[in-house]
Amino acid sequence: MKKFLEALLSFSKTWTGSIIIILLIIFFIAQAFIIPSRSMVGTLYEGDMLFAKKFAYGIPIPRLPWVNTPIFPDLHNNGHLIEGKRPERGDIVVFMPPHKDNVYFVKRNFAIGGDEVLFTQKGLYLHHKEGNEYIKAHYKDEEKIEFAGKIFVLNPYMKEYHGIHYQKDNQTFYLMQMLANSKDQLNFDNHGREKIAMQPIELNGDLVFYKKIPQDEFFMIGDNRDNSEDSRFWDSVPYSRIVGMPWVVVFSLNLRNSQEADVANNPKKFLSIRWERMFKNIKTLEKEMLQ
Repeated sequence: MKKFLEALLSFSKTWTGSIIIILLIIFFIAQAFIIPSRSMVGTLYEGDMLFAKKFAYGIPIPRLPWVNTPIFPDLHNNGHLIEGKRPERGDIVVFMPPHKDNVYFVKRNFAIGGDEVLFTQKGLYLHHKEGNEYIKAHYKDEEKIEFAGKIFVLNPYMKEYHGIHYQKDNQTFYLMQMLANSKDQLNFDNHGREKIAMQPIELNGDLVFYKKIPQDEFFMIGDNRDNSEDSRFWDSVPYSRIVGMPWVVVFSLNLRNSQEADVANNPKKFLSIRWERMFKNIKTLEKEMLQ
């Protein structure tokens, strides 16, 4: 055993060994991502560089870095070498959206397969697949509405995760209403932009939006709910496209779109370091918002 470990250590010091070890880490353990947009602002910020746990929801099929090409066939037809647990409601998840194969998104999982979602002027409502009694027991104080004999609870995670907010008074709802009323709504592009993935319905005389989540799929929404391209537009995300879970922020920079640092009016703030966010895991960052 000692000789084996010495040989392994010696191999790891070579270029070939180093590359193989790095690839194994990227394929199976952790992968680095950078947050480019403000869709998760409040929890994760543009310019946050983080490691994601690749094993959080099973082991996804390894892909070559940069070209994002799978190196193993999808033998189980679920995008994973080893199947694992599914994302839970409220989890922040790294995934490939349904309409893009070569990019990764980071959003919060709002609903799981069997759940039902309503999007109204007040915000996002959720009907848990466990039924009305479950909702009554777990959400006694939250605002609720009833639709088709089912109880829906408004913004069920906002008390627990303070990064969730409607920065612009829920303007995304009015955008979706406009698109639903447009005769050209169904002809918008196939890349998830300005296209509705929820069914327009009438509720108490108002136009709102409804979606029942298919089994083994997940409804992903940005915490900055008025500045997020998400499942409201490009539909729920199958398990086969789930990659992992954000783990720790290892570096953080203010980018050109960083509003908190007012980079637009203070160019010297561009690429300045957010020291207070470095080397903190996601749960720590979320707890700090409660203080």
